[in-house]
Amino acid sequence: MELVKLNQRYGLGSNNLIRALDTYHQLISELGKRGLPAHLVQMVNRETDLINHAEYSELSLLIKVQRALRRIFKKLEKETKLVPRKYYTRLWTALGMAVFGVPLGVAFGASLGNMAFLAIGLPVGLAIGMAVGTQLDKKASESGYQLDVDFFS
Repeated sequence: MELVKLNQRYGLGSNNLIRALDTYHQLISELGKRGLPAHLVQMVNRETDLINHAEYSELSLLIKVQRALRRIFKKLEKETKLVPRKYYTRLWTALGMAVFGVPLGVAFGASLGNMAFLAIGLPVGLAIGMAVGTQLDKKASESGYQLDVDFFS
């Protein structure tokens, strides 16, 4: 089954919309190079048809494209382990600050008797999260599960 191409839209002024549409084009071309199961191709084609056949204002089109990209990336990651570039780095940066940084900051603050030291844990958690995410991204790239697409929500 063939992937449906996204229609070209001319006269768009928003940089965010242009970037989102470019990302969608890159995603479709990247997925065309890979052998996807038929149900995933149908899901991507359904999302593309919704964007192609409806008239939206720039803002509503931007929202529609971003939601479609989010749904596609989520489904791809869940079923085929395919992820965009820097997916794990972005995910683990936030997780590292929340999971490692805050508890470390509380431990520093409690042990030193001044909760102002809570902020010391955040950069430590940030560094740990980035290190873990970078390693996971490197592993995904080496095993061929990384798409050559950047996604910024």
